[in-house]
Amino acid sequence: MSKVIGIDLGTTNSCMAYMENGKAVIIPNAEGNKTTPSIVAFTNDGKRLVGENAKRQAVTNPNNTIASIKREMGTNYRKKINNKEYTPQEISAMILQKLKIDAEAHLQEKITEAVITVPAYFNDAQRQATKDAGRIAGLNVKRIINEPTAAALAYGLENSYGQKVMVFDLGGGTFDVSIIEIGNGVIEVLSTSGDNHLGGDDFNDCIAKYIVDEFKRVEGIDLSYDQVAMQRIKEAGEKAKIELSTMVTTVVNLPFITNTNSGPKNLEVEITRAKFNDLTRHLVDRLVLPMQNALNDARLTPAELNKIILVGGSSRIPAVQDKIKEITGKEASKSLNPDECVALGASIQGGKLSGDVSTTGNFDVLLLDVTPLTLSIETVGGVATPLIERNTTIPTSHSQIFTTSANFQTQVEINVLQGERPLAKDNKSLGKFKLKKIKRAMRGVPQIEVMFDIDANGIVNVSAKDLASGNMQSITIENTSNMSDADIERAIREAKQYESQDAITKERLVFKNEAENLVISIEAALAKNGKQLDKATKSNIKNELARFKKLTKKVDYETCDQAKFDEIKSAKIDLESLAATLLSMQ
Repeated sequence: MSKVIGIDLGTTNSCMAYMENGKAVIIPNAEGNKTTPSIVAFTNDGKRLVGENAKRQAVTNPNNTIASIKREMGTNYRKKINNKEYTPQEISAMILQKLKIDAEAHLQEKITEAVITVPAYFNDAQRQATKDAGRIAGLNVKRIINEPTAAALAYGLENSYGQKVMVFDLGGGTFDVSIIEIGNGVIEVLSTSGDNHLGGDDFNDCIAKYIVDEFKRVEGIDLSYDQVAMQRIKEAGEKAKIELSTMVTTVVNLPFITNTNSGPKNLEVEITRAKFNDLTRHLVDRLVLPMQNALNDARLTPAELNKIILVGGSSRIPAVQDKIKEITGKEASKSLNPDECVALGASIQGGKLSGDVSTTGNFDVLLLDVTPLTLSIETVGGVATPLIERNTTIPTSHSQIFTTSANFQTQVEINVLQGERPLAKDNKSLGKFKLKKIKRAMRGVPQIEVMFDIDANGIVNVSAKDLASGNMQSITIENTSNMSDADIERAIREAKQYESQDAITKERLVFKNEAENLVISIEAALAKNGKQLDKATKSNIKNELARFKKLTKKVDYETCDQAKFDEIKSAKIDLESLAATLLSMQ
């Protein structure tokens, strides 16, 4: 059985891990880093870039670069690039495919299964979209688990005694806070709350706006209409945010930010931590209500918390940590790496599902998660009538008897809702279906049993049954991600085409390294043992080496045409053959 890897599919960065000898271990990407930027880009000739390659070219190609796509999961958003539209699932699948390929290269085995994490406050549509993204990337998503729960799983293995923990997760695009009880072999989520529209990106945007405003004040030039300049400013804003977590002041210095009639202009703006706190105070204040709601729903006071665990890069912001202390009266624990703990926890869950880890000792843990939002159906007067309240432990099911509102009614429409508002129109409709052939009777007589079922992934199934006739209709809320099965199959085919392209790119990069090493080896061998060669042989090697260096100078191995690449391969073979004797000398 292949390994089930754990994937933290983040707004800003993504991370992956697996179980090795009973220990959760981060899987580095192809570039050797523990996290991968969640960025996808397309070149003008249609070539796809993912991760660090995409991030590096974002400044010069902002229109065709996509970042923070996680914020659009479960929506109708489409990104049009090179006359083709992409859904959030397809873009996310490209990131997942990059992670999958890198994991296979590192582990030297095929990877087909994964546990993927989502923000605890993700609704059904967003969870289904994440599963679809995995499917497009060629992954069987064994389980969707909440990010704070995954972090608690990583923490709980080392701290199995009874504790009540607040997991504070401020990522790039979302904010979650969960209250979790750990002990006696159980990790139980007591409550969860959050804000799907609050994250590190918003803090970055505040800095970027300040930089633009300052430059306009000093120079009289508005850079907000210059896409290339704005991309540079956004990247500088993120860097400044990170620096201000450890320093009290930083300087944003961007040479040649724009051109004017009098020549190029440089940008230099100093930002103090105090100024940053002032710019982002409204965002920090928005963290309070979800923390209070989570505590209230768990029926706990701050004093009853044993620990606060930080998750997500933006949880490092000092003002954020100060606000946590203000609300809870406790310093946040820094025992877990905020960037890695979610992926580690997901890999532990993956190991349990695959049998890669034993079910003894610390791994013998029962994970009890919750549904973040109330599930209801629409009843007479447009009222949302709850069947499963938020923070109910999942998997779960619940049924309730309803009746007809008109005489001799033979069908009813079931509108499935998710949210906390009392009126149906103010909640998200997950789907509608009709129960037909209801036995004719006066209003109020028929008995219609509506059953809600939520599986361990948080995916919803609903059924309705006329108890008199036995007629039944059911629906799995699986199309809320706005992609049909046909759309997903098409995306899978396209992803496989890119997989071939990715394999070619990888082959060329490996060749590039080999070619560069060959040149270095021959030059070193000539310096060391050149005197042992006869004059003609030495001259031939030098000439062939010079020709090869000229042929490969300034060549972009990833984008050059196949004829050029074949010419270089042939020249490399000739050079290796000619220099074989020299290279064999000790």
